[in-house]
Amino acid sequence: MDPDILCLGEPLAELNQQPDGCYLPGYGGDTSNCAIAAARQGARVGYVTQIGADAFGDAFMDLWQAEGIDTATVTRRDDAPTGLYVVSHGTEGHAFRYYRAGSASSRIGVADLPMAALKRARILHVSAISQAISHSATDAVLAAIDIVRDAGGRVSYDSNLRLALWPLERARAVTHAAMARCDIALPGLDDARQLTGLTEPDAIADFYLSLGAGVVALTLGAAGTLVATPDARAHLPGHRVDAVDATGAGDMFDGAFLARLVAGDSPFDAARYANAAAALSVQGYGAVAPMPRRDAVLAFLKHRGLSVDHM
Repeated sequence: MDPDILCLGEPLAELNQQPDGCYLPGYGGDTSNCAIAAARQGARVGYVTQIGADAFGDAFMDLWQAEGIDTATVTRRDDAPTGLYVVSHGTEGHAFRYYRAGSASSRIGVADLPMAALKRARILHVSAISQAISHSATDAVLAAIDIVRDAGGRVSYDSNLRLALWPLERARAVTHAAMARCDIALPGLDDARQLTGLTEPDAIADFYLSLGAGVVALTLGAAGTLVATPDARAHLPGHRVDAVDATGAGDMFDGAFLARLVAGDSPFDAARYANAAAALSVQGYGAVAPMPRRDAVLAFLKHRGLSVDHM
């Protein structure tokens, strides 16, 4: 069966610092994380990317296949490596160092896009990072968006802002151009404040609605999520948990939110579910390992006294 959700972007091998100072190998990259998160909620997911013909690439192929993610649209390259990032933890939170220059993912271009698969997708998920890694990737994402929308599919876009990859003015221009073509806007509050120049969540939601999105899910960290459509909006509170590592929490939200949308939930019910999934994901180290599966999210919601009958 064809995937309902196609994620396009950059996977990154991960080394995550543990309390004893050692580094635990793992997996990252926002759209790869989103793909895994969605698959763990029961969605049919595929991934579009390029990775190296190296040990990190092998590990990703094993991971995606173990998670039930369709890898038919993954390309292996022997002329470029799989990217890597290192996470360290301190009193100011977690810090990232990246080794991604010239990676296989950054070399994707319009000619590399899997046209037929994109035309069959119900939802394409991309992010600002998917575009920021190179000029050719910027163009490839915009082309992919047009292919999906022209075929009747929807596009989801996360505003993940990484100013180490591009200057703010270019990030604004490219992100706004992509958001103007998307159906589901998934900005984070801190990023959106820099990108829009606005401070209040409602004003930010209005901005993305004015660009043309039918759904805006503005994540507010521990405060939860503001969900807005042209006709309604609601602030859905977060959940207090013992958080140890927020790596990938936003990606977990994205994947769970999209999985519930394709399952038929309203944006508001999907965000309630995704808030719970994201809260569970911050209770372990790394981006992928702590991501909960559907049964765990439903149990958490039930324990918190929230209805799960329709899920």
